[in-house]
Amino acid sequence: MIEPTLALQTAIRARLIGKQDVTDLVPADHIRAGSTRPDQTPCIIMSDGNTALHGHDYSSQRTAWVYLDLHIWTLDAGQDAAKQIAGVVSAALDKRNLPIEGGYCDHFKVTASRFPRDPKSEYGHGVLSIEALIRWIV
Repeated sequence: MIEPTLALQTAIRARLIGKQDVTDLVPADHIRAGSTRPDQTPCIIMSDGNTALHGHDYSSQRTAWVYLDLHIWTLDAGQDAAKQIAGVVSAALDKRNLPIEGGYCDHFKVTASRFPRDPKSEYGHGVLSIEALIRWIV
């Protein structure tokens, strides 16, 4: 299995680009991991995230908690557009697990949403916080 944060980012992106409601608002090639400043809008940018290794589960399995943020950006569409995208993304991710390549996602949820004002008023910005418990066999 790849590093747990990368595995989770890959699974989230696959879920989002597979949902027509999401891609109607944000083109699939605008959903990516990377820095939190947009180069194309509207976009969803997944932060680098954090992994807290949880140790061994059973004899041959490893577990880790993974935390990351999804940054939603719009340009010249206002905060309401960012909130609309956040709602559609939350609905698309409203499952307790995600298929993880090379492992399992035993727990998954959107834990918070925030809508900070950007210093440049033409940008809309939303942040969805994610947590997941990832398990893989070594």
